Amino acid sequence: MKKQFDEHIIDEGFFGQEINMTNFNLARMNMFIHNVNYNNFSIKRGDTLINPLHKDEKPFDAIVSNPPYSIKWVGDADPTLINDERFAPAGKLAPKSYADYAFIMHSLFYLSSKGRAAIVCFPGIFYRKGAEKTIRKYLVDNNFIDCVIQLPENLFFGTSIATCVLVMAKNKTENKVLFIDASKEFKKETNNNILEEKNIEKILDEFRSRKEVEYFSRYVDKAEIEENDYNLSVSTYVEKEDTREKIDIKVLNREIEETVKKIDELRASINEIIKELEDE
Repeated sequence: MKKQFDEHIIDEGFFGQEINMTNFNLARMNMFIHNVNYNNFSIKRGDTLINPLHKDEKPFDAIVSNPPYSIKWVGDADPTLINDERFAPAGKLAPKSYADYAFIMHSLFYLSSKGRAAIVCFPGIFYRKGAEKTIRKYLVDNNFIDCVIQLPENLFFGTSIATCVLVMAKNKTENKVLFIDASKEFKKETNNNILEEKNIEKILDEFRSRKEVEYFSRYVDKAEIEENDYNLSVSTYVEKEDTREKIDIKVLNREIEETVKKIDELRASINEIIKELEDE
């Protein structure tokens, strides 16, 4: 974040909202640790979904979020929420049992016409049916989905699942979605896997170039996503490399024949020895 602050023009500063008191304090401390002046950030405490606290700010050019995976929220138990300008466009509320798409629609609403949002997501949201599929369809049909990146497992503290990053934009020029399988881009550590600089660069290079790489990435037309019933799982579009050992069946048969022959010769030798012993 400090690197971005140093290398880019930040008009208004940094904004955030967090309901958990510990995380709220950590976010504020992080600002001070990175020498971000108090006047250059506004981090507030509250429920992002029910009571967003940055309503009067401009749309944001860069949104990053790691919302809690598939937590419960009020959802359609409060029918007035469908009138909320953040959730209304999709025509459905995120299910009460899974708030993931509520966070996604919240971020989309606050995203500027030239910006990008990157949200860490639980993989299940990309293939589950019902209201979540309806919202996925809205996002795809309106060309808001820019990229889905499959991350390695065991990256984040507290969960071993292989998460994904959903990238959204409102200024796309092509009606395509980039899928990147970065599940093997990591360094093994004692407790958690980590993304090294070379792993991050490989992902970013592909994100910029959008050149399809076998077993790593594909740039997929909207029509193909429709054919797959709006499934946005990376594995649906990027083929996994078959790392199993290839076996030459002819060579294997020859080896079996030789082994059988040796067994027959050994059996004959044993029979001869037994016969000699019996004759004594």
